[in-house]
Amino acid sequence: MLKEFKEFIMRGNVVDMAVGIVIGASFGGIVKSLVDDVLMPPIGLLLGRVDFSNLYLILREGATPGPYAALAEAKKAGAVTLNLGLFANTVISFLIVALAVFLVVRAMNRLKAMQAAREPEAAPSTKDCPFCASTISIRAVRCPQCTSELAG
Repeated sequence: MLKEFKEFIMRGNVVDMAVGIVIGASFGGIVKSLVDDVLMPPIGLLLGRVDFSNLYLILREGATPGPYAALAEAKKAGAVTLNLGLFANTVISFLIVALAVFLVVRAMNRLKAMQAAREPEAAPSTKDCPFCASTISIRAVRCPQCTSELAG
């Protein structure tokens, strides 16, 4: 069983998958920082100095009544909140990751198509008998079905 596990782990596709997961996790962190630290501040500034990380609605006040200056204060007070800004950040992060994955898959499909176009097609190994229309070997000189002699 240990030998089978070692063979499974050492397969190329498992190692590739592990590398992809590690890189994907790192990419997720980069995208989160891009959205939170680069994209959303100018968008918030254009929309009237809105800080999306603190854009929320209070559904029920906490132990200490509001108003709360930030989402962290509301949560600390035990308020029930609808975190619209955090949701917007997550949706934008998802869209960026989905776009990146789409572009990678699209590039891979184009590379595969280019490679397939360069590879010559295999020579046919069968042909049709002109007398009985049965499929026979390309090297046959006589049809086994109708016993007709074929032109060479």
